[in-house]
Amino acid sequence: MGKVRIHYGNVATLRDGLRQALYKTADAIRTDVRDKQVIPFDKGTLQENTFIDDTHNPDNAYVVSSTPYARRLYFHPEYNFRTENNEHAGGKWFEPWTSKGKYAGWVKRRFESFVKECADV
Repeated sequence: MGKVRIHYGNVATLRDGLRQALYKTADAIRTDVRDKQVIPFDKGTLQENTFIDDTHNPDNAYVVSSTPYARRLYFHPEYNFRTENNEHAGGKWFEPWTSKGKYAGWVKRRFESFVKECADV
């Protein structure tokens, strides 16, 4: 039977690359959400206060909207959102980028390309 040798330095490099790829993917989602003009926009405060948070656990990256009203707007798509500034503004603006959304394949492809770039695989 053969021996298996684990190179822990390579494992650490791969882990760091995966974390970078995850962060870059979250940032790409944040940018795409902004570019597709789906976030409700009056003065731009909600959109400007959307950022990537990976401070609590480096193995997770969250796209966070930090205004006090973000949750209320997100979970009430029945509201009549203004569309002068963002043409497709509405509630649940991240849904198309989730695993069952219409951009799920785009997210997967972006992550795969970032893994190749950051983890050198």
